Amino acid sequence: MDWDYPQPFILPVVPQAGDIDGLNHTNNAVYVRWCEQAGWAHSEGLGLSLDDYRRLDRAMAIRRGDYEYLLPTVQGEALSLATWLVGGDGKLTMERRFQLVRDRDRATVLRGRWELVCIEIGSGRPRRMPAEFLDTYMPVVVAPA
Repeated sequence: MDWDYPQPFILPVVPQAGDIDGLNHTNNAVYVRWCEQAGWAHSEGLGLSLDDYRRLDRAMAIRRGDYEYLLPTVQGEALSLATWLVGGDGKLTMERRFQLVRDRDRATVLRGRWELVCIEIGSGRPRRMPAEFLDTYMPVVVAPA
């Protein structure tokens, strides 16, 4: 595959009947849900789960999400959703990028980007990333393209 960044975390997805909208293609909201699933799966694969976030009273919250819908997808079509952590200041912020590719022809059908900020769960206020976040996330952060 021609990925936007090296060493992606990949979540295979296939649109189901309930994912299809009135235009007979995958509803845009489904892509957003898949991005959330990929982000959590990647974080858990690295060793940080929702339980860890709660224990630390910290979370990487989405401050902004942008999605570029390039091509439609249809029911039953095999897709690969790649994600990466990109950039980041090592204190409060980082980005998560997404690239959704149609497996049959390797066409990119969606690109997405989240601006993430570390918050204290209890207050919702921005707080520095704890050492556990830095130790887990920063080694896999790639430079922005």
